[in-house]
Amino acid sequence: MLERTAISLEKDLLARFDRLIGRRNYANRSEAIRDLIREQLVHDEWSRQEKDGSDKVAVVSLVYDHDSSSLAQKLTHIQHEHHKAVVSSLHVHLDEHNCLEVLILRGRASEIIAMGESLVSTKGVRYGKVVPATTGRHLK
Repeated sequence: MLERTAISLEKDLLARFDRLIGRRNYANRSEAIRDLIREQLVHDEWSRQEKDGSDKVAVVSLVYDHDSSSLAQKLTHIQHEHHKAVVSSLHVHLDEHNCLEVLILRGRASEIIAMGESLVSTKGVRYGKVVPATTGRHLK
């Protein structure tokens, strides 16, 4: 069931929000606001981290030069050390030198963040990001 609510915004803020909605192709303001609320709920879920004891999920993106001295082996080694946390991985050859690796991690918040950060900080990784996500269990 949907509840109708109203908010008050400064004219300039609303205009900027409308431009953002247009760039992201939202059907309407309501859908954009729902996404912003969900994003904050996921942030809150992660801020509670270990307190509720539930599994968390995260996405790790890595771009690296596969010719870099034993880098692929180091990244694989980290993944094998935490094999229970790795739900899935995708390896894409971007060009003759660069690879994109995307991993889905699941487990205790502190453990998967630590693993993700160890992958990102591995010498030779050109770009890396750990994105906390949600199992969706608490979102509607």
